[in-house]
Amino acid sequence: MEEVNNTAVAEFILSGLTENPNLQLPLFFIFLGVYLVTVVGNMGMIILILFSSQLHTPMYYLLSSLSFIDCCQSTVITPKMLMNFVTEKNVIPYPECIAQFYFFGAFAVAECHMLAAMAYDRYVAIANPLLYYVTMSYQVCLWMIAGVYGMGLLSATTHTVFLLRVIFCKANIIRHYFCDLFPLLELSCSSTFINEILALSFSAFHIIAPTVTILSSYIFIIVNILRIQSTGGRYKAFSTCSSHIMAVAIFFGSTAFMYLQPSSVSSLGQGKLSSVFYTIVVPMLNPMIYSLRNKDVKVAFKMLLKKCFFSTKTNFV
Repeated sequence: MEEVNNTAVAEFILSGLTENPNLQLPLFFIFLGVYLVTVVGNMGMIILILFSSQLHTPMYYLLSSLSFIDCCQSTVITPKMLMNFVTEKNVIPYPECIAQFYFFGAFAVAECHMLAAMAYDRYVAIANPLLYYVTMSYQVCLWMIAGVYGMGLLSATTHTVFLLRVIFCKANIIRHYFCDLFPLLELSCSSTFINEILALSFSAFHIIAPTVTILSSYIFIIVNILRIQSTGGRYKAFSTCSSHIMAVAIFFGSTAFMYLQPSSVSSLGQGKLSSVFYTIVVPMLNPMIYSLRNKDVKVAFKMLLKKCFFSTKTNFV
């Protein structure tokens, strides 16, 4: 059989979400719609922040970066998953599978730390509003974003290097809808002990460290909010943070369920369900959560629409 990077498997077959033929077409249209909403929502958020001067603040720089991560992560996973609904066998070549795993890992880890950076930003904004633009300067914001992407690339590179050492010679059917680590390790003919230790330790760090940062930030935020005398001020502060809390809870809940347990304990059926949340559902929900509950975004959107309409009308005249 053809050799590819010391492995006897030249390609894999993704089993997809379900093997029920009656569900294939409905699921195709559902996830196609979800993907389109995800791309339009996240790209729309990036464009809105880019062209709205009133949104040129650290909070929205971080939000635009989160939208970029969500859009890329969804694009890495969803198009290939959609193929599984309309083809008899969803074949993915070995190099493409490794590439998908690498970029998925990079963007997933980046999202974990980006959410933590956004929580710290909200803490600074509420605890030290007068020093906010000094503490969260453009340079600091840039370094935070660079650190987030650096964490993602470092983690993905480490996992991928050790995954390339694994020999695959068993059945080539991956019982998942994308090339994730544990479903891949199931097909290994060599020891996967190091890979599993790395997966648990890295997952613990990339989930627990941001979670501690987020919880610490919000404990201090709540303490500072309770010191606010006016009810209106408290409501405004809580409403500013509530959307972020919602996004964090969905993302970290599903990732922790998937990765903070040994592969021998985890169920692939439950793993697929939790994976759908953090790879497909969360990237779609984030733009809605941060826009529908955000007055500044709504105002900026209306102003941008008026500007575009006025420009179009002027050109027409």
